[in-house]
Amino acid sequence: MLDTNTLKACKKNPEILDLKIKNITHAIAEAELMIKECKMSQEELSFLKRKVSDSRQALEILYLMKN
Repeated sequence: MLDTNTLKACKKNPEILDLKIKNITHAIAEAELMIKECKMSQEELSFLKRKVSDSRQALEILYLMKN
């Protein structure tokens, strides 16, 4: 999830907001590739899937801030 300092910075500076959106989008894509390869234990896969879910929620918040 996003911490309060990151949210404040994103509200103040649209460039930071855009950069954060790009970074999270890239992280989600890379994590999904790792999940597809599935060369991890079940515990590691569950952890990664939770992180992807958290990242998607953060991304939604950032998109709402942008609009």
